[in-house]
Amino acid sequence: MTVPPTMIEMWTTMGSTLASFMFVWAIIRQYCPYEVRRYFEKYTHRFMGFFYPYIKISIHEFTGDRLKRSEAYAAVEAYLSINSSKSAKRLKAEMGKDSNNLVLSMDDYERVTDEFQGAKIWWVSSKVVSPTRSMSYYPEQEKRYYRLTFHKRYREMITKAYLEHVVSEGKEIRVKNRQRKLYTNSPGYKWPSYKQTMWSHIVFEHPARFETMALEPEKKQEIIEDLVTFSKSKDFYARIGKAWKRGYLLYGPPGTVKDNTELRKLLIETTSKSIIVIEDIDCSLDLTGQRKKKSEKTSDDGKEKLDKEISRKEPKEESNNSSKVTLSGLLNFIDGLWSACGGERLIVFTTNYVEKLDPALIRRGRMDKHIELSYCSFMGFKVLANNYLNVENHPMFDTIQRLMEETNMTPADVAENLMPKSPSDDVDKCLSSLIQALQETKDEAEKKKAEESKEDDELIKENAAADPKETEKEIVK
Repeated sequence: MTVPPTMIEMWTTMGSTLASFMFVWAIIRQYCPYEVRRYFEKYTHRFMGFFYPYIKISIHEFTGDRLKRSEAYAAVEAYLSINSSKSAKRLKAEMGKDSNNLVLSMDDYERVTDEFQGAKIWWVSSKVVSPTRSMSYYPEQEKRYYRLTFHKRYREMITKAYLEHVVSEGKEIRVKNRQRKLYTNSPGYKWPSYKQTMWSHIVFEHPARFETMALEPEKKQEIIEDLVTFSKSKDFYARIGKAWKRGYLLYGPPGTVKDNTELRKLLIETTSKSIIVIEDIDCSLDLTGQRKKKSEKTSDDGKEKLDKEISRKEPKEESNNSSKVTLSGLLNFIDGLWSACGGERLIVFTTNYVEKLDPALIRRGRMDKHIELSYCSFMGFKVLANNYLNVENHPMFDTIQRLMEETNMTPADVAENLMPKSPSDDVDKCLSSLIQALQETKDEAEKKKAEESKEDDELIKENAAADPKETEKEIVK
């Protein structure tokens, strides 16, 4: 087959024209000032808009200078996960609910089509990579977004009915595939990257339930009712003008954030229906002793000089290890202005030493409910016995009840003694082990009390020799 000379000449001319155009465009991009190019592109787009019959809408992953992930983006992502699995050629896969199935979604730069009430819609998953210097420490910054394209004759229908349909369907799909996840704040050196969020997570599959908790039934029921009431109180919180959140302080017997700005970012990136837990609040953040009187700070000149000397010798260690989270910053995190950016959050503090915490931190309204998780009661023991040994009653229970009324043992220690250690351990052996442990704890407490009483008697005798009148006062007391 021979090609006519005119056809060859036409293709040659076209190729030469395209090459010339690309050369000129490369020169313009290289030497033309950025402002001039932006001006040219701006009016070029306006000119093309008169002839281009399609409309485009972009839905970005993050809003507000990357402060919070867009719920609209998450809904679109879930909605397209169903459609894209049927028509897209490049997909991403991740585990769905209970790790029983894979959830597929569009890969970067993939394109799928959708139809709605006779209109055809094109979806594209894309991203913009911000240029960085080649020697920069941080990786390239990515801004992901979905873009839908449709004919302008469907503008009203797409912007109202279709987008509402997408968001509604997407939310239902997210609930269906939702997993419980355990989040922790990422190391600070990763946060400047757009590829990183403030949180990293793993799938949370802990088997614990309220039924397995070693608490008195009354206290357990009280907590459950409080949580259920809170979950149904959205309208009530809106009516009284308060953020939809509730704080819990858990206290009983026995990786940080750098500054207030990072603490605020962590709060903003938490979504609704989140539980925020700060364990051991008394030692996780250096908040104790911040309200000392000036006289207490300046009374010891020697200590002040020593502190200044240490600060001169080790400035780097102090700046790297010390937390800049202040009490006011934490209070603002709990119930300040930023805490209203979102709803249906539970904030939980745990501590072994509630007396160390500043009263402003744990007052009602911040930590709304104070729950003492004290030593194990007999009712708590019965829950543990049912969990570990599958037994609800036993002749040894009377002895255990008497000992538990006479001594203190934590639920963790009770559970440890109830746990079988070998295949030969039966119910009787485990309960006997617990009785022995309770008796030893009781004997140790009595011995300690006797020693303390003996020390008090010796102290009284020593004071008697020094001042008989003071001794008489002590005896009267």
